[in-house]
Amino acid sequence: MDAAEKLFFTKGFDRSTMDDVAAVAHFSKRTVYAYFPSKEQLNFEVMIRGYRLLITMLKKEEQIWEKGNRLERMANTLYTFSQKYPEYFAAIFSYENSDNDFRDDIPDQSRNECYTLGEEVFGMLTGIIRDGQAARRYKNDLDPVKTALVLWSCMAGVFNTSRVKASYIQNTHHISPDDLVSYAFQMMIHSIKTENGGPTA
Repeated sequence: MDAAEKLFFTKGFDRSTMDDVAAVAHFSKRTVYAYFPSKEQLNFEVMIRGYRLLITMLKKEEQIWEKGNRLERMANTLYTFSQKYPEYFAAIFSYENSDNDFRDDIPDQSRNECYTLGEEVFGMLTGIIRDGQAARRYKNDLDPVKTALVLWSCMAGVFNTSRVKASYIQNTHHISPDDLVSYAFQMMIHSIKTENGGPTA
């Protein structure tokens, strides 16, 4: 797993092979296949590591969310995760669901655990939106699941832009990546808030 993670993070998942994994791990290819029947399963295991780390961060920070805007605080934690663990962030947020997910050589346990952890994070976001609607902070005519999906997608895009285009944005527009992300948070939150904003949620 450590060898696969190192390769995926440095060489890239698409360019890495099981032969590479075996060589870096100092095992025979046959031994590697005895435990991990495919490169795709190894990718799920890497994402599982990332999700566990992210959930640990979210649960730790969740204790102080009640003291302020919970949605913005969760977004800030996700941004911190993207900065502190960019490789895990890329593995999770750049992953594209495909028919390969349901190949026979990928154990259901690996796939299901990865999806379950992902839904746990997504459930936190959806829950914050629902609580905000109940508190009349966020618009009640919005579907909480669809809203969470849009916010998740927007945050992923902003995080990626702030990282990949950091120098261009800074030098051309004189905006720091942190300022861009903060402005994006405010813009996203404003788009779902009620007119008076309601009590803090």
